[in-house]
Amino acid sequence: MRLAQNWFLDWFNSPYYHQLYHYRDENEANKFLNVLISHLKPDQNAIMLDVACGRGRHAKALAAKGFDVTGIDIAPDSIEFAKQFEDEQLHFYIHDMRLPFWINYFDYAFNFFTSFGYFRTEREHFNAIRSIAGAIKDNGFFVLDYINVNYVEEHLVPESETGIDGVDFTMKRWSDEKHFFKRIMITDHNTNEDCEYTERIAKILPNDFERMFSRYELRMQEMFGDYELHAFDKNDSPRLIMLAKKIIH
Repeated sequence: MRLAQNWFLDWFNSPYYHQLYHYRDENEANKFLNVLISHLKPDQNAIMLDVACGRGRHAKALAAKGFDVTGIDIAPDSIEFAKQFEDEQLHFYIHDMRLPFWINYFDYAFNFFTSFGYFRTEREHFNAIRSIAGAIKDNGFFVLDYINVNYVEEHLVPESETGIDGVDFTMKRWSDEKHFFKRIMITDHNTNEDCEYTERIAKILPNDFERMFSRYELRMQEMFGDYELHAFDKNDSPRLIMLAKKIIH
């Protein structure tokens, strides 16, 4: 199957994307961030970057804790939605994570809920890490929340269906040597329209991330396996949550 090079530009900007993943709400974001912030113990004046922020649920939750937060995302409609929540401590911009953003500005950068790994080439993934690392101050931190490839391979559900507010979603999942795929077939009974999108996520292992990190002065500090921040297990952990520190020698 031939997949559009930048499939995410259309899918992440689609209202069906937000409808399908509606369960990823503010309550879920707050629960995870309470655990994460308790572990990180950032200074109250910390300046934070939420990379691929979507409609801003994590950025909003961080700002509500008193931090200065900037969210960036490639989807214009998501940023337009998020901008209604802007204030002196919360800011949103349309931006492609592969391109440089503010340099040496942030104390923390976050990339949550598998908002990585969807570019066509390894070079583009390196470019994204380079840009994020460049935005962090020396001795600042980066948290990247990704799938655990081994776990997903063992628990991949080939097909599932769900209906939400008059819209039927049929999802077919498969993988090849380098990627996981999810084809999402949509029937909207409200408009009598059908459409289809296909997600593609790269199989990036911990060693691969360490290789990318080390090229841009990011040093792996800890790896966690779930949103309660239990230790990472390559076979049993559903997530791969990495904490890296920027150390310039």
